Amino acid sequence: QVQLLESGGGLVQPGGSLRLSCAASERSARTDAMGWFRQAPGKEREFVASITWSAGRTYYSESAKGRFTISRDNAKNTVNLQMNSLKPEDTAVYYCSADPDRVGLQAGIPDYWGQGTQVTVSS
Repeated sequence: QVQLLESGGGLVQPGGSLRLSCAASERSARTDAMGWFRQAPGKEREFVASITWSAGRTYYSESAKGRFTISRDNAKNTVNLQMNSLKPEDTAVYYCSADPDRVGLQAGIPDYWGQGTQVTVSS
């Protein structure tokens, strides 16, 4: 069973930055696509960003483009999400996800999910 462990959430002021990390128990074909989703109170879970271990290509939602950067650390089996210029509307629980296929992951149906980490943007 693939395990995904998120870290790095917390409280930050508007305009501030946070870095989320997701440590995967394995880097394999089962987890080639890694990504981040978020779910705000009363809203559906939405895609934020993804990256593949094999090609390293990155994909972002419109709300994340220009402010968030997803990256990978192959040696540590870790995927990071650097979030800058944070806004109150970025407040949500952020979930790490993994799937063999990027398209399936971004459709919101990855095979594996982490437990989530809370990000609160407030003054």
